[in-house]
Amino acid sequence: MRYKKKFHRKPKEKSRGGLVVKVYNNNVEGALKILKKKVKKSNLMLELRKREFFEKPSDTRRHKRQMARLRQRYQSLKEKENN
Repeated sequence: MRYKKKFHRKPKEKSRGGLVVKVYNNNVEGALKILKKKVKKSNLMLELRKREFFEKPSDTRRHKRQMARLRQRYQSLKEKENN
């Protein structure tokens, strides 16, 4: 028995990766303002800075532990202020 080939496949949609901003009425300044807001909201620059250099897995774990300690410390301080 021969394998039946599928010739009637749906064409793949072109998905745009990343951030997209449309420019209306040649308003480039407004589009740039919107793009800056989107970049800041998506934490893109933080991610780029973080991935600029290779970080060892042990350093990543150490950083996670430090952040957990800081969160715990701030939470305890906040609870003390409320009481």
